[in-house]
Amino acid sequence: MNYRERAAAANAVCGEISGMGRKAIAIQADVSVAAEVRHMVSEVEAHLAGIDILVNNAGIAHPRKLEEIREAEWDEVLTVNLKSVFLVTQAVVGGMRQREWGRIINLSSVAAQTGGAVGAHYAASKAGIIGLTHSCASSFVRDGITVNAIAPALIETDMVTSNPNANPNVIPMGHFGSVDCVASVAVMLAMNDYMTGQTISVNGGWYMS
Repeated sequence: MNYRERAAAANAVCGEISGMGRKAIAIQADVSVAAEVRHMVSEVEAHLAGIDILVNNAGIAHPRKLEEIREAEWDEVLTVNLKSVFLVTQAVVGGMRQREWGRIINLSSVAAQTGGAVGAHYAASKAGIIGLTHSCASSFVRDGITVNAIAPALIETDMVTSNPNANPNVIPMGHFGSVDCVASVAVMLAMNDYMTGQTISVNGGWYMS
């Protein structure tokens, strides 16, 4: 369980996992920084063995109109949301290739498909994740590694509930989605060996593909 600042929350999740008889460790790392990613991966490999399933879900959102986005803010959102996916994937794919098995699941967003409710910087970062997913899926398809993306919309998390522009009325179903709705798709993608390069939308009917 990777975390950047919320150690107590990460350790609580590890406690739940341990309570089910599984091994779990919490590792602090900013996954937008290559050196910290390398340290995180080495710690996981030392304590739990190779990484077979990777979920790239680090993300930040600063709601802004286009004309309000500062260059530094643009760079921060692209670095945290998109560069982190590249860095962590690059760090683990060698081991997956050696074992000839891997599942990489990237968290994109409906913002990549519709523009969303955060801003151009966020939408661009999430659209980039879909492009990166396609590239990696094509590159790893003969290595036993699948790479897919999930594109949620207005899931009831701290990020969404703190965004004044996030209104459940834009969702045809009329309400925010639950974290479990996304988690169940991630589990499905981890189990499936014949899906790669796909983006699964979990959005209450906001965007239909």
